[in-house]
Amino acid sequence: MAGSMEIRAQPGNCEAKHLNPFTKLRRHLTPAQINFYFSIVCFFSPPVLGSLVSITFNAGGVWSVLLLAIKRRRFNIDGPMLALTAAIYAYCAAMVLASIVNGTLAADLRFFLPLITFLLFPVSYSTWSITEKAALARIAILASAAACFGALAIAVFQYHWLGVRAEGGAGNPIVFATVTCLAIMTCLAGALSGIERRWKLLVLAAIAGALAIVYSGSRMIWVAVPIVGIAVLLVNRRRFTGASMARFAAIGVVVALVIAAIGSRVVLDRTDFLVSDWDALNANGDHSTALGLRVAMWEIGFDAVREMPIFGHGITASRALMKQGFHDRFGLSAGFSHFHNGFLTAAVEAGLLGALALASIFVVAAWNAAKALRLRVDPVERFGATMILVAVITYLTGGMAGILVGHDILDATLMVFLIVGTYLASGRTIVPTGESAPAMAPGASPQP
Repeated sequence: MAGSMEIRAQPGNCEAKHLNPFTKLRRHLTPAQINFYFSIVCFFSPPVLGSLVSITFNAGGVWSVLLLAIKRRRFNIDGPMLALTAAIYAYCAAMVLASIVNGTLAADLRFFLPLITFLLFPVSYSTWSITEKAALARIAILASAAACFGALAIAVFQYHWLGVRAEGGAGNPIVFATVTCLAIMTCLAGALSGIERRWKLLVLAAIAGALAIVYSGSRMIWVAVPIVGIAVLLVNRRRFTGASMARFAAIGVVVALVIAAIGSRVVLDRTDFLVSDWDALNANGDHSTALGLRVAMWEIGFDAVREMPIFGHGITASRALMKQGFHDRFGLSAGFSHFHNGFLTAAVEAGLLGALALASIFVVAAWNAAKALRLRVDPVERFGATMILVAVITYLTGGMAGILVGHDILDATLMVFLIVGTYLASGRTIVPTGESAPAMAPGASPQP
């Protein structure tokens, strides 16, 4: 019998030898290991590889839907996640409702595709929560560090060799600066939390990322960086005495001055542009400059909100209103996909319902983070809450004069930070269906 069993095993061995590498890889990777590589891409790619984060996140979300359908995964319903899901889905519903009310559903249908990224939130959360928390936190920190170094390399090349504002792999300086700011603060939070012991590497990465943001010329993110940095320091203030906090702040000021000195040409150029635009707007009513266009869009937007305050105009009609407003009121032939203010854009497209629903996403996220910081003492959980705060402050600051949501890279990165941050801060780890315990990601170490 033993001999016959051995003979029957041989064809299987021969079959295994002839399997293609992709099949072998799929058979050997555990769900947690797949999440390991998936997480690296999601945290590394936004500044460096741009839309790859959107492709990866959405593809992973669709795959998770299939796994849930065949019962290879199961929903992980945590209270904070459920509250955030309700806010996200309310925003999506408000956008669709505005189109229905205005009779523009067919015309707006193609603009609803980005909402899929938001709708995948609870599905992706459930799949991500099979990963051991400490391992996932270290992945986020180290991948963000690599992203900061990559962002600087691309920024230097684009600014000094191509002669353009750094836009990284995002193809847009504002988007590039926003996601690089998230990477910087993830490194800083990781260094201060003690999760990753190579804090010197993380500090260097944060400095590299800050230089990349300077090269981007994105003034609103220049404002966001110190605000978010102070928030991260305050979250971790218990780890320092008064003397060490003062010394750390002094070091931060010195580093900021060095960064400003290196990027002084960019800073001066962008400051001169702002002053020039302001003078042109006030003295001559010139709305053709970057500042003038923003002011014109805000005026058109507020007028549009007053016309349709509850449900808005719908997405297609809002863009037509902007073009018409530029032509009729300012004599300009211009048009944009958004009003360079996230909440104003939502209010024009979906009325006050849309703007309030969008605001609720950030309010609920901030509430979840504040609650976790008040109740949790574990470094990994506090790091997760810090990730949420970093995302909320960065997006709100940049979105006041730029893009808040509606861009594929920003939408996917926001979901990544809200999902991972919420899970680390207050979620529970589950095991994949059919497994007895979650496997630790390769290269991961236990929580310190």
